[in-house]
Amino acid sequence: MDFPANQKRIVTGVALALVPLLAIAMKGWILFAILALFCILAQWEFYAMFSPRPPMTEFKCGAAVFTVLLLGAFKAGGAVWPVLAFLGAFWFSSMGFLFRFSAAPREIDYRNAMIFLAGLIYIPLNFHFFMHFNRPELFLVLLAATVTDTAAYYVGTALGKRKIWPTVSPKKSWAGSLGGLAACIGMTVLMGESFGSAPVWAWVLLGTALNIAAQMGDFFESALKRTLDVKDSSQMLPGHGGLLDRVDSLLLVVPTYALLRALHPFFG
Repeated sequence: MDFPANQKRIVTGVALALVPLLAIAMKGWILFAILALFCILAQWEFYAMFSPRPPMTEFKCGAAVFTVLLLGAFKAGGAVWPVLAFLGAFWFSSMGFLFRFSAAPREIDYRNAMIFLAGLIYIPLNFHFFMHFNRPELFLVLLAATVTDTAAYYVGTALGKRKIWPTVSPKKSWAGSLGGLAACIGMTVLMGESFGSAPVWAWVLLGTALNIAAQMGDFFESALKRTLDVKDSSQMLPGHGGLLDRVDSLLLVVPTYALLRALHPFFG
C-alpha cells in the first residue's frame, strides 16, 4: 500500500466529511445551499467527462440554475413545481439544440441536450431526498456509502485477489465487496438499535440493500468512465479524484433508502 497516498486520501476524506456534517448540524437552508453546491460541482464534472463538441458551457450554466430551481421546487413541496422545473429544463435544452442546429445543421445533434437532462436526473433528482430526511437518516445514508467504500477499499487492498467484475472495475474484489457488506450491515444495526424502532432483521436487510445500492452506484460510474476513457471525474480532491468519484455510491444509496423509507418508517 502507498502510505503517503493513503494519508492524503484519509486527510481529504476527513475534510470532505466535515462539509455534510455541517449541513446536517444546521439543516434548513444551510443544508439546501450545501446540497445545491455539491450537485452543481458534481454536474460540471459529469458534463466534462463527455468532452462534447461543441462544449457544453451554456448547458453547464443552465444546469446550475435548474439545479437550484429543482431543489427549491422539491423543498416547496407538492408535485407541480418539480414537474414545471423539469419541463423548463427540457425546453431549455431543446431550444439550445434548436438554435445551434439552425446555425450548423451538419455539426449539431441532440446528444448534448440528452447529456444535460441526464445530469439533472443523475445528481439533483437523486440527492433531493436529503432535504426530507431527519438527522439520524442523514447520518445513516452518508455512513452507508462511506463505510461501504472505506471497508471495501481496505479489505480489498489487504485480502483481495479474486476480482468481482473486472470488465467494469478491474481493481474491485470479492473480499472487498464482502468486507463492505459486513461493515455496512454492522453500521445499520448499530444505528437502528440506537435510534430506530424496527427489529434487528429489518436493519440487517436495510444494510444489505444499502450496500448493494452503494456498490452498484460505484460500478455504474466506473463503467461510464471506462466508456468515456476517463480515469477520474476530475482532480478536485487529492487522493480521491473528483467529487463525483466520492459520491457515486451515494447517488444510488439515497433513492434506495427513500424508497425503503416510504415502505417502512425505520426511524419513526
